[in-house]
Amino acid sequence: MALKIDSFYADLQREITLVASEEGNERSVPEVFTEYMVEVLSEAGEIDGAEIATYQAVGARASGFALSEDETTLWLFLTDHRGSLEIENLGKVALESHFKRMLGFVEKASAGLWKSLEESSSAWDMAQRINFVWQHVSEVRLVVLTNTILKTQVPSLKKHDGRSVHPVVWDLTRLHNLSTSGRSQEPISVDVLELWGRPIPCIGPEGESGSYDAYLLMLPGEFIATIYEEHGPRLLELNVRSFLQARGKVNQGIQETIKNSPRRFLAYNNGLSMTASSVTITDLERGGTGLTRIDDLQIVNGGQTSASLHYAKSKNKTDLSEIFVQAKLSVVEPAQLADLVPQISKSANTQNKVNMADFSANDPFHVEVEKFSRTVWAPASSGTVEMTRWFYERARGQYADAHARERTPARQRQFKAVHPTSQKFTKTDLAKYENTWDQRPWVVSLGAEKNFRDFMIRLEERGRSFKPDQQYFENLISKAILFRKSERLIGSLNLGGYRAQTVTYTLARLLHDAGQRLDLKRIWRIQGLTEAMTEAIDDLAPRVHAELVSSAGNRNVSEWAKREDAWKSTLGVPWELPPALLPELDATSGRTKRTSTASIGESLGDDEAADLLKVMNVSGATWFEVSKWSKDVGVLQGWQRSIAFSVGKLLTAGKEPSRKQLAQAAKIIDEARRRGFAG
Repeated sequence: MALKIDSFYADLQREITLVASEEGNERSVPEVFTEYMVEVLSEAGEIDGAEIATYQAVGARASGFALSEDETTLWLFLTDHRGSLEIENLGKVALESHFKRMLGFVEKASAGLWKSLEESSSAWDMAQRINFVWQHVSEVRLVVLTNTILKTQVPSLKKHDGRSVHPVVWDLTRLHNLSTSGRSQEPISVDVLELWGRPIPCIGPEGESGSYDAYLLMLPGEFIATIYEEHGPRLLELNVRSFLQARGKVNQGIQETIKNSPRRFLAYNNGLSMTASSVTITDLERGGTGLTRIDDLQIVNGGQTSASLHYAKSKNKTDLSEIFVQAKLSVVEPAQLADLVPQISKSANTQNKVNMADFSANDPFHVEVEKFSRTVWAPASSGTVEMTRWFYERARGQYADAHARERTPARQRQFKAVHPTSQKFTKTDLAKYENTWDQRPWVVSLGAEKNFRDFMIRLEERGRSFKPDQQYFENLISKAILFRKSERLIGSLNLGGYRAQTVTYTLARLLHDAGQRLDLKRIWRIQGLTEAMTEAIDDLAPRVHAELVSSAGNRNVSEWAKREDAWKSTLGVPWELPPALLPELDATSGRTKRTSTASIGESLGDDEAADLLKVMNVSGATWFEVSKWSKDVGVLQGWQRSIAFSVGKLLTAGKEPSRKQLAQAAKIIDEARRRGFAG
């Protein structure tokens, strides 16, 4: 039973308010709502992550932004969140004002607004980034995010500074429909007659009765570029992730062909593979059949071709009238969608390097985590006696559906008592906790979707023999508690921007110095952090934040945090584990244990095993000598000296370094000996 929109609204308001109240005073309710919507849109394939920032002035307002990888498309967000107990409407006057103020911000930002803003503000980051990339931007998507119901038509907007402008509204109705549909994204329907003016000839259908029909088409390049402009990268988002097809990146070879040899494009290009749930066909005047409508369209192979044609049209203003692309369209029966379409996606992408783990909708790993989340009881937290569960939302909307299936208000209250909204987490949350634990903060800083992809690739590399068990699940929840408690702690410090980056970098540095030996069992048992761990985070976070900002120099801090060099710089921050925390470290855990289920990244490969042997064959005292010698002669960087010293402390204490420390330490000892160290 789908949740009614008024109940959905009430649940949404409670969830947003609860999260805001738990995060300290740094973020307002509208900011939390913006983050929630960004997560929804990322999962739906509308965007590929975004930066949350707030700017408001006369005639100009924005709540965040996102950029395509080739920097040709700018998404700008404006949040209209209402705190009313009753659902409100969004009318024509207010909507037009929203778009006008967003364009006002774009105008200010592109003209150098950042120069007049405080460098510590999130708006400075947003304005600076837009100013720096503006010359590359060819289209602007203005997106209103609101918990109201839209009661007017979305207006069409003229070009701005030579760039096409696309207005979009995500209102409560649209959000409710997506969240209760059981789908990860909105279906894409293409009215061919409206878009193209005439049917597109096709051959077919062939295929398998009751399963699928297949059609062959010759698609005009202009048609492909137009639907890509309208729907963007989410055309490419069905189980297979479009980054594997170099989404957004400009293929220079394709661009050369488009520009110089358009008639040869058909011969050179492999074409598209597409899927749909239904099509409408008509008889053509000169014989044959043609497509007039395509429902639930997805491009499962040919993402680079589609993006490149769009780039050529929008950015280079290239004439595409002589370009045609061969295409296969598989129309899959609705009952077969879940099973057949992923197989089509996999097969269509076999000529590219595609990791099968990227087809993650029903990956066994996530299915197993979901099972444990429905059966494992978490210990009562301090001050309570009630045991609860952590609800893993493998697919968006599962929590709302499970709540709605409880037919009476009393049972629904009981459901929420057992499964508090504060203990709901998603696939992208899981990846964020795991990659932070594995000391990959620069990957976490790439954004939810890219970080999730990295996690899935690493999960596949571990091998299908890895299967989550209850201990893994409990460790995972401990990581979630560590991360979420740290968010609140660091938020309360009011460091001035870049909270998300500071959290993952602070925890990664803490885990690095602790040899990844934080006691997860203790965190699980108390469902919280100890005083010593809290004090360590409070002490370390301001240092990490300051280093991120200072090491970025004139660069955008959010962009700098996406580079591994930022992590290396953070490793050089002077800091040691506080003595009070040392007794709490778990001497039996650590990343180098081959049989442990503490992390998906623990199993050592052959090269890492060789690094371990090389590092362990050097005494702790010798590592201290390496650190001192390198400082005296000035041949290693500060962060490398810090690693050498840390490894010396670990070995002296009879402990093994973490995987990250192993990789760097092996390089450091080789470099030191090459430079003349005789130890």
